[in-house]
Amino acid sequence: MPTTVAFETLTELFLNLSRKYKNAGKAAFYYKPTPDSEYQPIFWKQVSDDVYSIAAYLLEQGIQKGDRVGILSENRYEWAVVDLATQLIGGINVSLYTTLPAGQCEYILQDSGAKIFFVSTGLQLKKAVEVFENCEELKEVVAFDQPKLEHLAEEEYVRMFEDVLSKGGKHLSKKSETIKKRSLQVHPEDVATLIYTSGTTGKPKGAMLTHHNIVSNVKAATQHIYWDDKDRLLSFLPLCHSFERTGGYYAMISSGVEIYYAESVDTVSKNMPEAKPTIMISVPRLFEKMYNLIVKSVEEGSDTKQKIFNWAVETGRRYAEGERGLISLQKKVADKLVFDKLKQRTGGHVRLFVSGGAALPPEIDTFFQCAGMNILQGYGLTETSPVMAVNQPGKERVGTVGTIIPGVTVGIQNLEDGKITAQISGEDYPTDITSPEGEILCKGPNVMKGYWNNQEATDEMIDEDGWLHTGDVGKFDKGYLKITDRIKHMIVNAGGKNIYPGPIEDMLKTSKWIDQIVVVGEAQNYMAAIIVPDFEAIAKFARENGLKYSGNEELIALDEIKEIYKKEIRSFSKDLASHEKIRDFRLVANEFTVETGEITPTLKVKRRVIADKYGHLIEDIFKDDE
Repeated sequence: MPTTVAFETLTELFLNLSRKYKNAGKAAFYYKPTPDSEYQPIFWKQVSDDVYSIAAYLLEQGIQKGDRVGILSENRYEWAVVDLATQLIGGINVSLYTTLPAGQCEYILQDSGAKIFFVSTGLQLKKAVEVFENCEELKEVVAFDQPKLEHLAEEEYVRMFEDVLSKGGKHLSKKSETIKKRSLQVHPEDVATLIYTSGTTGKPKGAMLTHHNIVSNVKAATQHIYWDDKDRLLSFLPLCHSFERTGGYYAMISSGVEIYYAESVDTVSKNMPEAKPTIMISVPRLFEKMYNLIVKSVEEGSDTKQKIFNWAVETGRRYAEGERGLISLQKKVADKLVFDKLKQRTGGHVRLFVSGGAALPPEIDTFFQCAGMNILQGYGLTETSPVMAVNQPGKERVGTVGTIIPGVTVGIQNLEDGKITAQISGEDYPTDITSPEGEILCKGPNVMKGYWNNQEATDEMIDEDGWLHTGDVGKFDKGYLKITDRIKHMIVNAGGKNIYPGPIEDMLKTSKWIDQIVVVGEAQNYMAAIIVPDFEAIAKFARENGLKYSGNEELIALDEIKEIYKKEIRSFSKDLASHEKIRDFRLVANEFTVETGEITPTLKVKRRVIADKYGHLIEDIFKDDE
């Protein structure tokens, strides 16, 4: 649907939403004061009052147009207030992942030259205090929560958010004209935010996204997918990531959607039935976990339960493919016996699942489609604000990331000769274009201005003709975009065959025994894998079979456990080409995490880190092949 108000900048978006809803008793956000409490609304009047108060405070502290304001916080109401206040006076939002260690926070604060740093909990305040002296431009730190360690709050440059809000309110009357003047000076081509790419290699780079970049993407998304002011969204993906920022925040409020904040990423399954969202924006990891839990439950059930489940999935598949008549009646029975239970876990009201950030395994996509809970898989980059393509309700195609959104042009470039073999603009929606595989390129109003303080990286990313090079390999299939993998992830085996590990890993991740997996085999005669087991599954197997062990290291060393994975790998490899088959593997005792450095804050695997950390295991796999 069209957005509820007209706007060309994020500043105008806030101003016009505030005017429309300020006295209408309309809720903008919902939060939980305590884990045991119910969700409480925050109405637009309070949002408006708080944003103006923080804007007044920022002006009082000397924040000028174009100055950077840092935010290190989980998704919560205060994050939105600081962001909207920053946009209101022409500042630039620099938000950081809460999982970043202090050293990386320091780098981003120094690189961006942030003047004020807002942080959430005591844990995040501790990082800010640790790096403050090394950040010359940083004037003060504002904490949302009172820290348990009192000495952190006693630093002369630390302020509490409630105090800042109160102080800003007192200055509002004398700052109101300046706020109005500043808001009128914000133009579409001004930089609204620096989003630092988490990156699987090298130092983070600050993508400069302008108001026009984000606004054009918001408007295109709302044309492509329908949502309105009767919808509610559960927000849990990091707001410092462009996917949640554009799709789960700006696009939502622009259409009057109410945003419920999850207590944390770990409480999503608990918060879904409480918030009863109609829209869920997520990464594949959530859907993978839901799918694996269901499969485990079925496999542990009786033969009758398994037969009913398999029948329900087959019925759902036939219904999804358009069969009606008797199948319609059978689908109602399948829903009642099987799928309604899954829907209740999500709150029972979800009508739109949107997935991005990584590839969604086709098997999982198909299962949710059979359940009548279609997932709209999309695609984009931080540098494209982020959406380039997404499936539309009723037009989903499994294994693709959908059609190109309005205003955006996507091209496929031959990897060998550099020629563009096909391109589609979002207004075209052709169904007859199929192209060979190549690098995905993008042009449009959503393409970033460049990287902050890094012209060399900007020139590497955007060529002289204005094409942004994504580094991803894909192709068009009857007008739909399909992603193969990252160019940098491509493995070239000893025989010169090009192998993309992503699709292989996605397939194997549907195994109930596998939590995480990385395929290896560069310059080798065969493929192998480093596997993080599903420890809950193998611990249960060990208990049921009387196996003795102490800790994960001993558990994965058991021959009986290794045999499970040998059989599983053999079974899955049947569907792979001979040069793609996994011939060997090693199990590891610890999960890949952001904290230990193996994955990015957006849950992408850092292959180089894993190759270094588990190099001894990889060497052991291939030692007899030399």
